[in-house]
Formats: sequence, structure tokens, C-alpha cells
Amino acid sequence: MKKLLGALLLLASFNVLAADPQLGKDFDKTLQTIPTDTPDKIEVTEIFWYGCIHCYHMEPVIDAWVKKLPADVVFKRLPGLPNPSWAPMAKAFYAMEDLKLSAKLHTALFDAVHKDKTLNPTDEAAAIAWMTKKSGLDKSKVEAAFKSFSMNNNLNRAAQTFKASGATGVPSLIIDGQFITSSTMAGGNGQALKVTDYIIGNLRADKAKAATPSKK
Repeated sequence: MKKLLGALLLLASFNVLAADPQLGKDFDKTLQTIPTDTPDKIEVTEIFWYGCIHCYHMEPVIDAWVKKLPADVVFKRLPGLPNPSWAPMAKAFYAMEDLKLSAKLHTALFDAVHKDKTLNPTDEAAAIAWMTKKSGLDKSKVEAAFKSFSMNNNLNRAAQTFKASGATGVPSLIIDGQFITSSTMAGGNGQALKVTDYIIGNLRADKAKAATPSKK
């Protein structure tokens, strides 16, 4: 009986250890360290594409997660741009930011592609027409946002970040420019966020340790 109890305790201990996300399986290091916009905080970036059904399903999950983020964590989105066919939706994302329409149209754009199925995510002209109709703005103003000088810079940065992260698909999550996880790696949308929380906890502990003066 004692041997059996000991074996059960050992197995329970192993399961606790195995529950921690594993580097190389549930998450990985980014191919390159990616500079963050908020070095004083832990930055989490979601790489997504409006044309991705998995990203669409991630939306309500990640929105609920973002609402509970602690003060030392900041979240942002970045359109994935691994190939030119994804560019129209990346342009739509940045045009909405430029025109201050993100809060109003971000979810609506996802719905147009996946729920209503009225918008082809690879058709830039259709995206411009959709945004013009939904925003009530003059079409020339929307077109100007799609073709601005800053747009080229934003698209270049999106493409470079996608490559530097080592992402193989979307949705993917970059944590503090150093680590990456995804629904595929972690085994689901909720699991990817749990892995992200685990990494955040370790990074927070590392920062606290680095900020503590060493005793001599």
C-alpha cells in the first residue's frame, strides 16, 4: 500500500510539472528579437488576418482576456502579411486606424467576411467600397487612407515583423518581442492565452528580479 501511495504521489507531482507550457512545443522563441513600442511594460501582439476563420473565432476569446489584463501588460494587434494576397486587409486595418474607425468597424469587418460573407478579403476595391459605406465618409477620403505614405511604412513593418517572429500562421501571439505561441502550438485559442499568461508571469518575475538591488 505504501509503495502504491508513493507511486501515486510521484505521478501527481509529475502531472503538475508537465502542466507547465513547454518551450519548443507550446511556445517558442521568436526568430529575432522584435523591438516593442512600450519597453516599460510587457507587450503582447496578436498577428491576425481578417480573412482567417480561426482569427474570427479568437476575437471574443481575446477580447475577454484583454479586459482583464493587469496594468503592466499592453495588448495590440498587427495584421499578418506573409504574402501580397493578405495586403488588402492589412491596408483596411491601417486605414481604419488612420480614420479613427477601428472601434466601430474592426468586428464589423470580421463579420462581413465570415458571418455575412459579403466581402472578399483579397479584394482591395471591395474593402474600400465596404469601408466607405459603413463609415459614411467620402470615398476619396477612404481611398487616400489606403494609399497614404504611412501605409507603405506600416505594411513593410507588418511584413518584417511576421518574418522576424517566425510565425507559420495566424492567429499568433508575440510576447514582449521574445516569444511566440499560437492556437496551433498550444492546442486551441484558450490554451494559447494560458500559455501567454504563463510567459507573462515569468517575464514579470525576471523584471522584478532585475530591478531588485543585489545584496553584497
